[in-house]
Amino acid sequence: MSVPSQNAKLKAKSAHLYYGAYHALKDVTFDIPKRAITAIIGPSGCGKSSLLRMFNRMNDLIPGARVEGDILLNGESIYQKSMDVVSLRKKVGMVFQKPNVFPMSIYDNITIGPKRYGIKGRAELDEIVERSLSQVTMWNEVKDELKKPGLLLSAGAQQRLCIARALAVEPDVILMDESCSALDPESTMKIEELMLELTGKYTIIIVTHNMEQARRVSDMSAFMMIDHDKVGILAEYSPTVEMFSNPKDQRTEDYITGRFG
Repeated sequence: MSVPSQNAKLKAKSAHLYYGAYHALKDVTFDIPKRAITAIIGPSGCGKSSLLRMFNRMNDLIPGARVEGDILLNGESIYQKSMDVVSLRKKVGMVFQKPNVFPMSIYDNITIGPKRYGIKGRAELDEIVERSLSQVTMWNEVKDELKKPGLLLSAGAQQRLCIARALAVEPDVILMDESCSALDPESTMKIEELMLELTGKYTIIIVTHNMEQARRVSDMSAFMMIDHDKVGILAEYSPTVEMFSNPKDQRTEDYITGRFG
């Protein structure tokens, strides 16, 4: 279940995830292509978000969490002892289900990351703000309101601000965990259009319950489910067009046609 390895940005190699004694994910192996959108789909509780968080080691923040196997970013193990996790999370940014705008101005929401990584000059920070907001098609909307609290924006604009904040540190990969599920259809459409525009430069991995969204925006799809041992597994991984038109696994077909999940 792999794409050509020379095109891979991330590789999961026999990855297992445990929360204490609980085996959450079992033997996940697949290659995620660079500058493309990969959708992770599957029923609730199968470990989609847990898998997503393995790519920037967010699970490290959960007591008792441990990983066996490996995840490679640009050919380098992100679970090696020498890995600088702060540097990793700069390369692999994350956008959450609900917009998590910080209680500060639009400008400060964008610059908090670059400042943390040592950028202090006002001119450079101004350029980062304009670039990041332009990438999410917000610059013209808010360029005269940069001192406005980010929390006063609409939910859809808040989510785009969160994406801009992730882009401000120029990551390689953007993880999006159900990032449209709390939004109205118009805002969802804007985020989807944004995803498609960003793939020219970034690798994007999304978790979604929305089968139509996966079909609309993703290049590759990973179908996850719970096996007979109550552990999350990767059941099928293929180009999205192929998965939705001719799934190889009966369980995949049952899920995407609505028979379960």
